[in-house]
Amino acid sequence: MTDTVLEVTNLVKDYDAYRAVDHISFSIQRGQVMGLLGPNGAGKSTTIQMLVGVTLPTAGTIRYFGTDFAKHPQACLQRINYASAYNSLQERISVKENLLVYAGLYQAKKPRQKIAELLEYFQIAHMANRRYHDLSAGERTRVNLIKALLNDPELILMDEPTASLDPDIADKTLSLIERLRHDRQLSILFTSHNMAEVARICDEVIFLDHGKIVSRDTPENHTKRLREAVVTVRFSGPAAPVEAWLQTQNLAYKFTEPHLAAIETTNEKTAGIIAGLHQANIRMKDVEVQKPTLEDVFLHIARKDKGAA
Repeated sequence: MTDTVLEVTNLVKDYDAYRAVDHISFSIQRGQVMGLLGPNGAGKSTTIQMLVGVTLPTAGTIRYFGTDFAKHPQACLQRINYASAYNSLQERISVKENLLVYAGLYQAKKPRQKIAELLEYFQIAHMANRRYHDLSAGERTRVNLIKALLNDPELILMDEPTASLDPDIADKTLSLIERLRHDRQLSILFTSHNMAEVARICDEVIFLDHGKIVSRDTPENHTKRLREAVVTVRFSGPAAPVEAWLQTQNLAYKFTEPHLAAIETTNEKTAGIIAGLHQANIRMKDVEVQKPTLEDVFLHIARKDKGAA
């Protein structure tokens, strides 16, 4: 059994003279969560559409579990599924009726038993007979995830699964996704505009821009590429000694409050600055180090073509 569940090679999608996806290549391993990120128009949606067969590639290959998707689409689709916060099921029938329809389409084995088990797993068994129309956004998200699991997929493409959810329900949804990954060795391709979510659940992150992969790495390594950091020091006593020391170190700084200095520096120098202030007998009451986040990386990529780093 291959450990590679998805392999994309030199994938291209052209719309007349416009190239939406430009020779991208990547792979996902069994049990891996891969983030696919980028600003609007970067090619994410087009890539997902090609991966589920809604749109045909102009060039390149997609292989699921070593099988060519273009030659054997049905065999591949039986082993994957798709979940999105933007998908809506039939509004006027019940949750169970909706799931039975999809179980039939997916040719799920023992559909009623499977649906009952998944409703219990997602802690919404009591909603089985409620109309889908009457569910909250968080409840709909859970039902959509159950729908995506009816065929026991080995890979799920998740497009913003927590969009429009309040923080508490989004956190619970992410916890359920983490459980699914652990319990089933499930592989996930995950898109989101919430960088904190991406950093939490993704092993690797691919950034797309203008249809090309501009960066692929772990969330931690992505943030290390942006060297900027801010050390915020709250101190007691007069500001003059603090300012004098900062000037001797040629550091950029500003006093945002009379006893609060924000020092612009790099990741590598933060520890030295704190130690230097201590050696200079600056009485520090609180220190906060703000290092780049995945959101900073996203903004850097989104703004670079506009002349703003």
